[in-house]
Amino acid sequence: MGGAWAQTLTSPLPPAGQAPDAQGHGGVLPSGEGAGVHSPLSPFAPLPRREDVLAWSLLTDVTTRIEKKRIVPVYSAEVKALDQKKQRLQGFMMPLDPGEQQRHFLLSSVPLTCSFCTPGGPESMVEVRTKVPVKYSLGAVVVEGTFHVLPNDPFGFYYRFTDAVGVK
Repeated sequence: MGGAWAQTLTSPLPPAGQAPDAQGHGGVLPSGEGAGVHSPLSPFAPLPRREDVLAWSLLTDVTTRIEKKRIVPVYSAEVKALDQKKQRLQGFMMPLDPGEQQRHFLLSSVPLTCSFCTPGGPESMVEVRTKVPVKYSLGAVVVEGTFHVLPNDPFGFYYRFTDAVGVK
């Protein structure tokens, strides 16, 4: 096959004033997908119930709005009050760098390596940057650090931990 080919990319947002089509596309702003679904068929144990960590149900209760042609999160007053404060969160690691020891990773409400589970939207993942490396684990981990609520992150993250450490 010679020659170049082109792919047309479309925006998830319809042009201003466009009504939804027969399949329901267009006219409705996309929103978050919640916490995701941890399948009972998963080989990974679900998150154990803990009272000393933030609840994913609180973090995933987010709506969105359009601002300057971008989708931005709209947080509740309860979530905004968590900003810049020391918090704990449990979740499943998704490494962003190779290696057993991780300093920069995502923490998710469901295991992203589970082929039976359904991942959530950006509100179901938190970017984590640690002080010292944390050993990669397929099971649930808990981190503690300074929690940041991100109203307009250029990478699309809604939340971030900085100066985090692994907690038992």
